[in-house]
Amino acid sequence: MPSCSHLPRRPVCPRCQRPAAACICAAVRPVAHQVQVLILMHPLEQHQAKGTARLLHLCLPGSRIVVGETFDHAALAQEINAPWVDGDRQAPRRAVLLYPPTPPDPQHPMLPAPPLSTDWLAAPERLRLVVLDGTWRKSRRMLWANPALQALPRLALQQVPPTRYAVRKAHAPHQLSTLEAAQCALQQLEPANPHIAALSQAMDALMALLRSRDGAARSAMLGPDLS
Repeated sequence: MPSCSHLPRRPVCPRCQRPAAACICAAVRPVAHQVQVLILMHPLEQHQAKGTARLLHLCLPGSRIVVGETFDHAALAQEINAPWVDGDRQAPRRAVLLYPPTPPDPQHPMLPAPPLSTDWLAAPERLRLVVLDGTWRKSRRMLWANPALQALPRLALQQVPPTRYAVRKAHAPHQLSTLEAAQCALQQLEPANPHIAALSQAMDALMALLRSRDGAARSAMLGPDLS
């Protein structure tokens, strides 16, 4: 029997970085947007076949993904504040964390989040939205472990719709997938931008892909119908 090191590797899509058989590129819907989006992905989400952060990144040209849980303070500050394009040098981006208010936790004390200025909200072209990709427990751990995130003003979602993400269970009605949460945030920050609605189309296309593959996998397990 060949050793694991000699087993052939499954082909991987170079764009979405998923196994070719689970490629999500067909669900991508490019979106024009002003707010930059920095996605901090928990390491356990990196190879999660049903995660939505990678699709969100592919839909948003002004986005980046960084994988980690506890970041070096200087390196994280660089990711949050460094210019991505030449225009950021003349008008530096203002970072905002997408995260709801959290009650005090004596076992995990955090810095109080500074208020989000209305002047910032009036200039979405100068904002950089920081999104934590992980379960609520993982994202809470990421926030607690990184003071640079605690120091950011927070954006809380308003009028949160029910999630359409049927493949992973939400523990509360307000809990959304990463893509859905980012879409809601961008619609709050860029209310006059009609292009953001295309993220709903991307979500629907992803759900259709996952349902189709789950159905095919179940059929393969049951075998051919010989009746």
